[in-house]
Amino acid sequence: MRKLFSLLTVAAIALSVAAPAFAADKKADKPKANPAEAFKKLDKDGDGSITEAELIGKKTGEMADKAKAMLAKKDTNKDGKLSLEEFSAPAKKAK
Repeated sequence: MRKLFSLLTVAAIALSVAAPAFAADKKADKPKANPAEAFKKLDKDGDGSITEAELIGKKTGEMADKAKAMLAKKDTNKDGKLSLEEFSAPAKKAK
């Protein structure tokens, strides 16, 4: 009985150590989102740009504020909308 208990204890410890590593591997296997596909979904009217209204959609509160901040940060030509190039560009780190 003690051998069985010891064996189960060792197995439980091994699983608790291996499980996070396995979960990390699963995340690595997950395909990355395609920016062009995400852009197309957000560009509701299909005009080739994402406006604030399209970006925010039905978001409210903090989520809407974050969407507005993202638009302001990525809108490099300050025209109030995002082109695919602006949307796909890597985020710049705050100074």
